[in-house]
Amino acid sequence: MKTEARAVVIGGGVVGVSTLYHLAKKGWGDSVLIERKELTSGSTWHAAGLLPLFNMSYSVGQIHKYSVRFYQELQEETGMNVGFTRCSNIRLARTKDRWDEFMYYAGIAETIGVPVKILTPEQLKEVWPLCETDGILGAIQHPDDGYIQPADLTQALAKGARDLGATIYRNTAVTAIEQTADGKWLVKTDKGDITAEHVISATGNFARKTGKMVGIDIPVIPVEHQYIVTEPHPAIVERKKKGLPEMGVLRESDSSWYMREENGGLLLGPYEKGAPVCYVDAPSDDSEYELFQEDLERLEPYIETAIARVPAFGEVGIKKVYNGAIAYTPDGSPIIGPAPGLKNFWLNEGHSFGVTAAGGAGWQLAEWIVDGEPTIDMMGVDPRRFGPYATEGYLIAKNEEAYANVFTMHYPDEERSAARPLKTTPVYDRMKSLGAVFGSVYGWERPNWFAPDGYSVPEDQLGVGADVLTSENHAPALEDGRVVEKWSFRRSNYFEHVGNEVRNVTSNVGVQDMSAFAKAWVRGPGAEAWLDSIFANRIPKKIGRIALCHLLTKHGGVRSEFTVYRQPGGFYLVSAGAYEAHDHDILRKLLPTDGSVQFTPMTAQWGVLVLAGPNSRKVLQKLTRTPLDNASFPWLSGKQISVGTATAHALRVNFVGELGWELHHPIEQQNTIFDLLMEAGAEFGIKPFGIRAMTAMAIEKSYRLIPRELSIEYSAWESGLDRFVHPNKGDFIGRDALVKLRENGPRWSFVTMEVHGVTDCDARGSEAIYKDGALVGRATHGGYGWRIGKSIALAMVKPDMAEQGGEFEIKILGKLHKATIIGESPFDPNNEALRA
Repeated sequence: MKTEARAVVIGGGVVGVSTLYHLAKKGWGDSVLIERKELTSGSTWHAAGLLPLFNMSYSVGQIHKYSVRFYQELQEETGMNVGFTRCSNIRLARTKDRWDEFMYYAGIAETIGVPVKILTPEQLKEVWPLCETDGILGAIQHPDDGYIQPADLTQALAKGARDLGATIYRNTAVTAIEQTADGKWLVKTDKGDITAEHVISATGNFARKTGKMVGIDIPVIPVEHQYIVTEPHPAIVERKKKGLPEMGVLRESDSSWYMREENGGLLLGPYEKGAPVCYVDAPSDDSEYELFQEDLERLEPYIETAIARVPAFGEVGIKKVYNGAIAYTPDGSPIIGPAPGLKNFWLNEGHSFGVTAAGGAGWQLAEWIVDGEPTIDMMGVDPRRFGPYATEGYLIAKNEEAYANVFTMHYPDEERSAARPLKTTPVYDRMKSLGAVFGSVYGWERPNWFAPDGYSVPEDQLGVGADVLTSENHAPALEDGRVVEKWSFRRSNYFEHVGNEVRNVTSNVGVQDMSAFAKAWVRGPGAEAWLDSIFANRIPKKIGRIALCHLLTKHGGVRSEFTVYRQPGGFYLVSAGAYEAHDHDILRKLLPTDGSVQFTPMTAQWGVLVLAGPNSRKVLQKLTRTPLDNASFPWLSGKQISVGTATAHALRVNFVGELGWELHHPIEQQNTIFDLLMEAGAEFGIKPFGIRAMTAMAIEKSYRLIPRELSIEYSAWESGLDRFVHPNKGDFIGRDALVKLRENGPRWSFVTMEVHGVTDCDARGSEAIYKDGALVGRATHGGYGWRIGKSIALAMVKPDMAEQGGEFEIKILGKLHKATIIGESPFDPNNEALRA
């Protein structure tokens, strides 16, 4: 057995072997894979082998697209049949909401290059003659989709990896993983030890056990998944005899199941409510090719709907029921990327659609490991999207929820309820009493919007169809039984209430809880020089000054965004709450090794209340002796002030484009400050506002967000960050690449568009943009601008088309709308409100 390797992959399922293959393909043929039993002996062997291209995540969609193409290329490369059946994939829509979801997805698919066909019920019957079409509004079809034989695919990947020089050790158990003094990894096995620069965990059901070996919690717990295989059906056998094409993989999303042909019969896979997690403490050491006892009673409602849609399914006997473990994460997306807190330890775990994702996941992880960066934006699957809160009890609740919601509609405003509330700020109960409708980010509860007293959604607007199994289109009822939020791809019930919040902020004054912001202090004699070496903007030179600083990739893309506030003893950094683990892990890994810089997270210790609007100065001045006039307290500056009996660092910045301050305060003083603000602001019409009002106002200001307009896929120039990037200030991460990119010219340009003819739905991001019928860009964000009275889309288009006044078309839920490029920051372009 080898004693040294460039990289060691742990886990011999399809995901692990794909990772090994792609490392070898990148030139790392001296890589090794270790599998405790035989290849595919975990979840891979019992996988149904489907290759669904459908995914609402931009990151996962790109990964799946690559896989489907690559598997066919792999067959040619290795000469091994991977068992790929290209029979297409068909998704049925029985409700208007489902059709909206499909039309929204079709826009995502077009922008990433995945073909989608629209089918009428009559066309559906032609391609799936055994399917009844009663109640079907339509269908979408992926013509390039189908299914594959997971074991054959894995063996082809193994051959390809070996042909490129990689080594695979089967029946070899990893017993310990230790990091050595020189930063390398010592992987101990029952057959000997291997030292490696990099370790990749692709251990599936064993993920949490693997994580414990290196001291981290990997947020993966498997869930039981069942599927049924029938005896052959005469009609299908007859079709084969006649040489007719195999019917595509059929998905009735509204009844939460998939179905395909299998050896002359049918295979049905439901995603049912009540499926339990399993292997919470990992499988036993001797686990191999393991299944659980089937539970058909749990599947009965789904079987009934399958028989109604495809009567042939009920006309033959059951040959086999498989009940096996599938790895899940709290949001259902995989975990691909660097492990937080560890150098050169990588995760390729949590794959609920592992066969589909294996190719793309291995490809991007190899790019990341070998070249230092992935080539597509991976924020949607980054391991650091979860934090320390994602422990065992949380995972059990959320992973079971994620499984049960595989086929439910993924509304853009959906907020799932399991394991909530988890993290609450002191003002949570106060906000709740004022009508807050909460969302969750990084485990924190924060108000999305505020419902009027006694408000409820009319009962006739709830539910998307009584005869479907995935019919929930609203948030759970409150304690008193009222439902206050309906989810939709269109303007929903909260639309007018968000508008009222915006109007109050821009006319009077509003207060918002933004305590979920990620916060940290950076101190030490080397702090300024270090920050200057990593950020593209100049670091504030004067005490009390604030700058917006971006951390770039070495290729000039945008990785993270920080507000940097200079204090006498160091620097206070604020970034997006959703990316706390991501941003803080990156900063920690960039710290100098000489101890000259200290990094201290402060998120849980400091709360943030935003005070914004033309009356905000009047409200705050009632509570502090500190002068708040422009000369004394200019825009982009901060001071520690008294707020009544409490204290706060008042930062004159906000994300809504109005006069205002962010009050960063000791969390234990939050209720005192909130009560003082509400009392002082009563005469000025103060009211709370939520995230949705903030977002609507931010779009009117053309403010960029990670990972929408700010992404590793777009250079800082392409994202329009020129005023925040200073190549002449000295070296920083990505500087040389930016200089070169400026010489070569951009591939994209960031623009703001007015969308015309909108009545009930706005762009949300990922919509396709056309010029003279040709695809020329994609929306990154969008919404209704209440202050300017226009529907807005933020977008990336070809640079030669980015002139103001340029006319385009944008497809929103399948309908084309005229879109015109307007000036950046259509509300208050000169920042007069901010500087007031």
